[in-house]
Amino acid sequence: MREITIQAEVRKQVGIGNRALRRIGKVPGVFYLAGEQNIALAIEEKALNPLIFTSETHVINLALNEGGAKSCILRDIQFDPVTERPIHVDLQGLRDDKEIVIEVPVVITGAIPLGVRDGGILQSIMHRLKISCLPKYIPEHIEIDATEMKINQFVHVRDLKIENVRLLDNENGTIVGVVPPTVEKEVAAVAGEATGAEPEVITKGKKDEEGAAGAAEKK
Repeated sequence: MREITIQAEVRKQVGIGNRALRRIGKVPGVFYLAGEQNIALAIEEKALNPLIFTSETHVINLALNEGGAKSCILRDIQFDPVTERPIHVDLQGLRDDKEIVIEVPVVITGAIPLGVRDGGILQSIMHRLKISCLPKYIPEHIEIDATEMKINQFVHVRDLKIENVRLLDNENGTIVGVVPPTVEKEVAAVAGEATGAEPEVITKGKKDEEGAAGAAEKK
C-alpha cells in the first residue's frame, strides 16, 4: 500500500469561513476516528490532487500544523456541481490493530483476451470491490489478468483469493467477462437492412433511365 503525506491545518472555528477558505485555495474537511474527538481541518486544494486524480487507494499520513500526525484514508470527498472543484473532505482514521472496510479499484491487466481476438467483447462490470482488512494489508488495487479469458468466460468475486483480505461483495457478483458480439451483430444487420433499400432504389432508377435512353435511341 502506497502512503502519501498531506499537510493539514487544524481549524479552531467550525461552520464559518468555508467560502473564504476556498477562495484562497483551501478545502475544509474533518478527521474522525472512533473513540477520539473529531478534528476540523483545512487542506491546500492542490495537495488533494494525488488522491483525486488516481485509480489507486492510498493510506494518508496526515501531518498537522500543531504537531503530530494521523494515519487515515480518504472516506469521502464532495465536489462543487458547477466548478467540479473539491469543497469538503472526510478523512477516516486508522488503527493498526483494527480492520477497516474500504472499497478498492479493480484493474484489468494482461494482453488482449483470447475471446476478444475471436470477436468477443470485454465487459468490466464491477469497477470497485469492498474489502475488510488491517490497514497494513490494504491493496492499492485488485488486479485481474484477462489474457486467457475466452468468450462466455467470467471472473466472479468467489474466484478471487487475496491474502489477509476478506472480500465483502456478493460472492456470485460478476467482475469482468468476455461476451459474444450478439448485440453488435444485430445492430449491424438492422443497419444493413436500413441502408440496403436505398441502393436498391438507386439501382432501379438507373435501370429505368438506361431503359428510357435506349428506347429514345431506337426511336
